[in-house]
Amino acid sequence: MLTRRKAYANVGSSMKLRSTTPASPSFRRQLAVIITILVMALAVPISFAARASADDYDARIRALEQDIAQYDAEAAKLAKQADSLSREVARLNGEKAKIQAKIDISQAKFDKLTKEIAENEKKIAENKDALGTILADLYVDDTISPIEMLASSQNIGDFLDKQEYRSATRDELSKTIDEIKTLKAELEVQKKEVSNVLADQKSQRKQLAQKESEQRTLLAQTQGSESKYRNLSAKSTKEKERLQQEQQAAIEAALRAAGAGGGAVAGDPNKGGYPAYLANSNYYNPVVDPWGMYSRQCVSYTAWKVYQKNGYMPYWGGYGNANQWPGNAQASGITVSTVPRAKSVGVLMAGTYGHTVWLTNG
Repeated sequence: MLTRRKAYANVGSSMKLRSTTPASPSFRRQLAVIITILVMALAVPISFAARASADDYDARIRALEQDIAQYDAEAAKLAKQADSLSREVARLNGEKAKIQAKIDISQAKFDKLTKEIAENEKKIAENKDALGTILADLYVDDTISPIEMLASSQNIGDFLDKQEYRSATRDELSKTIDEIKTLKAELEVQKKEVSNVLADQKSQRKQLAQKESEQRTLLAQTQGSESKYRNLSAKSTKEKERLQQEQQAAIEAALRAAGAGGGAVAGDPNKGGYPAYLANSNYYNPVVDPWGMYSRQCVSYTAWKVYQKNGYMPYWGGYGNANQWPGNAQASGITVSTVPRAKSVGVLMAGTYGHTVWLTNG
């Protein structure tokens, strides 16, 4: 609800502001706490026959506003949850990428060891074949008696060389085979270790993928719920706007039924549009406006604003004090509400005469 100064700032600089309520210090203190308000313009319930049907507009609109607030709050909460879930999905995705990099390294090591083991198996087989051939040759040579070998040798040294060569070759091949077998055994151990690491890493990746899938499912469900609440809020907002339009139509109908008094030509729009002949009238010898109010009074200005807004304003001559407006409004079929609305009249009941203000903002 606007203060008196703000409510009349645009009436006109040449118009001395005067209220039907004396501006005493006690009144100014009361002004901040008085909440009795008459809303006469946009979005005000109007009664055609029974008061209950008129109040139904306000009740329905308040219920819709509560629904909208709840829907928006729930949607905001779900949006926050969705944001948290999105971050968790991104984190799990990052963890999955890291473990996949480790798996790629372990897999490369495993493949390398597998290849080396296969190569060593091949070497063992080749050396076994060579050793078998040499042993076979030695067996053949062993059928020759030492005397015959000596006889076939050029000298004693040649004979000894042959004997030593056969023995050294056999020992060298046996040693090579043993070394290759040892290396193969070491590679097998390494391969098993890498295989275990690889299995653990793949298990971790599977667990991460499962968690990510669960989080993505929750995210989709949360976003779906958020969307539903957003849609409910939009639907309720649309219904609220429809009811407010019905209210406005009812307001205009009630004002017409109450009898719209006279008419007036708008004045300077920079001064609230208050008609010039009223704004320029003598403050101490005011004229009566088309709605039965004295010019340059708060009630005259607010009556003008109602007329300017709706094209209708009842004639309340003789009963136009500010604190009489709620009763006048009810008698005219206009419901009194305690909820301030934009483009409406607010009535302060304090003091001898009360005070009216035009609410430019809700």
